[in-house]
Amino acid sequence: MPIDLIIFDCDGVLVDSEVISCRAHADVLTKHGYPITSDQVFERFLGRSTRQANLEIETELGRKLPEAYHGDLQDELFRSFEADLEAIRGIHDVLDVVTQAVCVASSGSHQRMRVSLGSTGLYERLAPNIFSASQVTNGKPAPDLFLFAAREMGVPPERCVVIEDSLAGIAGARAAGMIVFGFHGGSHCRDGHAETLRQAGADLLFADMHQLPELVRRVETDAVAG
Repeated sequence: MPIDLIIFDCDGVLVDSEVISCRAHADVLTKHGYPITSDQVFERFLGRSTRQANLEIETELGRKLPEAYHGDLQDELFRSFEADLEAIRGIHDVLDVVTQAVCVASSGSHQRMRVSLGSTGLYERLAPNIFSASQVTNGKPAPDLFLFAAREMGVPPERCVVIEDSLAGIAGARAAGMIVFGFHGGSHCRDGHAETLRQAGADLLFADMHQLPELVRRVETDAVAG
């Protein structure tokens, strides 16, 4: 069966944002009374929606995060993105050559993606096929967002490949019945991250985005041979 759609996660797959994002979240959460390090943000919340993370934090605090927190976080993220964010190496080259339809399915908000993708020249290449966890009831690791994206793009789940760097994303893609590639080429990926993604259920692993077109062809060829 051919692959007709490639679904990209955003942070850590299209843009090298996870180190920046974890640092910003840690700094602003600590400022607002929830001491946490960027490493702890990475371990606990990578790939999950802001809504889910905030609910968990508020449960531990026993109170709502102050309204100022949300504005402070957005300001810090957007300032850091505009100053330091870069596209994942090779992604523009890949978008030039892949023959499948492409879209984005991210735990981040549309506003955040307008900034992050916009600052790296990717927004205009991918819009309007950009989908956020804010559009579904349950974010990753639930399959809702991936199934929503496939439905909007008019492609059956079994003809989709998802590119993910997080455990939550891989779990969601597998639950959606999609092939999932674990990408471990972002600056946030530590030693052993590839093996962690493999154990989570990634069908293939890669660290160089230039490999993606060939990996998709390999999946199609294996399906025919099978």
